[in-house]
Amino acid sequence: MFDDKNNNIPPSRPPLQTGRPNRFTLFFFLIIVGVFIAYFFKPNTPSMQEISYSTFTNYLERNEISSVRIMDSGIIEGTLKGASGASLQFKTLIPYQDPSLLPTLRERGINVSGGVSKVGPLRIFLELLPWIIGFGFIWFMMRNMQGPGNRAFQFGRSRAKRYQDEGKKTTFEDVAGQVDAKYELQEVVSFLKDPQKFTRMGAKIPKGVLLVGMPGTGKTLMAKAVAGEAGVAYFHMSGSDFVEMFVGVGASRVRDLFEQGRKSAPCIIFIDELDAVGRTRGAGYGGGHDEREQTLNQLLVEMDGFDSKDGVIILAATNRPDVLDPALLRPGRFDRQVIVAMPDIKEREAILKIHAEKIPLAPEVDLSRIARATPGMSGAEIANLVNEAALFAARQDKPTVEMPDFEEARDKVLMGVARKTLVVSERERRMTAIHEAGHALLHYFLKNADPLHKVTIIPHGRALGMAMSLPLEDSYSRTRGWIEDRITICYGGWAAEKLFYDETTTGTKQDLQQATEMARKMVCEWGMAEELGPITYGQEDEPIFIGKEIARHKEYSEDTARLIDGAVKKILEGAKSLAESILLARKADLERLAEALITQETLIDDEVRSILGLPPRAGLAEA
Repeated sequence: MFDDKNNNIPPSRPPLQTGRPNRFTLFFFLIIVGVFIAYFFKPNTPSMQEISYSTFTNYLERNEISSVRIMDSGIIEGTLKGASGASLQFKTLIPYQDPSLLPTLRERGINVSGGVSKVGPLRIFLELLPWIIGFGFIWFMMRNMQGPGNRAFQFGRSRAKRYQDEGKKTTFEDVAGQVDAKYELQEVVSFLKDPQKFTRMGAKIPKGVLLVGMPGTGKTLMAKAVAGEAGVAYFHMSGSDFVEMFVGVGASRVRDLFEQGRKSAPCIIFIDELDAVGRTRGAGYGGGHDEREQTLNQLLVEMDGFDSKDGVIILAATNRPDVLDPALLRPGRFDRQVIVAMPDIKEREAILKIHAEKIPLAPEVDLSRIARATPGMSGAEIANLVNEAALFAARQDKPTVEMPDFEEARDKVLMGVARKTLVVSERERRMTAIHEAGHALLHYFLKNADPLHKVTIIPHGRALGMAMSLPLEDSYSRTRGWIEDRITICYGGWAAEKLFYDETTTGTKQDLQQATEMARKMVCEWGMAEELGPITYGQEDEPIFIGKEIARHKEYSEDTARLIDGAVKKILEGAKSLAESILLARKADLERLAEALITQETLIDDEVRSILGLPPRAGLAEA
């Protein structure tokens, strides 16, 4: 249940080392260039003096030339008769057609020969240099286009990471809670350990298991735990790794992934974020991505023809099962859906114990109190809370992590970072205190409201203040009374500002949005409007590709629309009137609470009860 991204498992084989082959290739290339330069630039001919053609004709008239060699490029190479008997090599260029040259050479008895000009090594090198650079660039790009370690024409190779537990294995004991999910996955483990147990009875193990849950609930960790329990290889690949800009690459990678799985059977193939490649085909709004659909088609074909006797189980994870293509969810592909739910209070305490083992805890730290004060948190969020508490303790050079560190860390996670340095004017600070006191006060005089945990006027995130409540126990459904009281609390800030200043501020925007949204859901979705009865109105228009509600289908008449608007307004007006009446009757308490907030900035439940003259709350101890 803890953050599975940080749970490293040693790979069965070391990753490709690309540094040494690249260095060897570069060294070999430099050797070839060096040999090329040494061969062409070595001094293989004696040095020649270059002279002008007029000087050559003067030497010829003085009969000082012993032999000449006329090249095809118009260059004359010759030998001069030195005064001391030593010969001197020269060369000259014929600048024009000289018909008298050969007769003159013949008359003077000079030895005449011909030859082909040698191309200079520098010229050869310069002519070949563009080709060398071009081929080198193409070779380099083909080696590196798909990332380090890949070679040319290997775009279609799977990027799946293969793990094999050789040291400490991840097992179900490392996953706190999730009893139901473990029970469902235990069959997969049993099949991988002893497939004959099922085949003897004529039973077929599910080819694919889809792990469904909110982000951070531990889906990836659960897949690793299955592989660790069974003691088999584990291939991990994200859904987004299949699709590239090149057509056909995704389908090729799917084929390669399943081929690797067959070769390593028995094993588990885990595809994380399946919705990245498995969204419904032809949904519009960008859903007609040809390359992604080809990849999905190949995945469907591979799973359909995948024999469960191969000893390979496909696990996948998603937090959006509603956007998946129906062909993926039919029997024979992902036969089973396993819900990885948010942890309850006992599971949160177990998760806290797992992460608390890694940090030094003070003796007074009560993990059960922290678990009660963190409803709705996932395993990853709890891991983050423990880490933030350790960071707070380290900043203050504490030897252990204490309870106030967890309190501050929880406030940071739930409400945002405290902006204690923000400069707020005294008038605005007082208005914020009145606003938050209005929210806080209503928690004590509404029957179905959750108990107040803390009220503060210290800015957190984008809010100038906040009143936070915590439920006494985990709840998976809400009654109409709770929703109406929640809407009334949303109007507490607005009513308090109206009561004291006869006007309201822009700080009520989010409160009014929450109240209106809950009232409209009461009428249109939950059937809680007496005028309209238990009927739902309209359907959410949620495009598959976008994944967010952008509109609501209007499948009702204008008269019904007016009734819906009237019912929503009636709920909101009732909540507003109730908030105004309570705060007006408790105006003195409201003012005392606001003054205490201005002085202390933050008040917890016990302090608010003392100010209001209420008895301490029994039961839940403050965390």
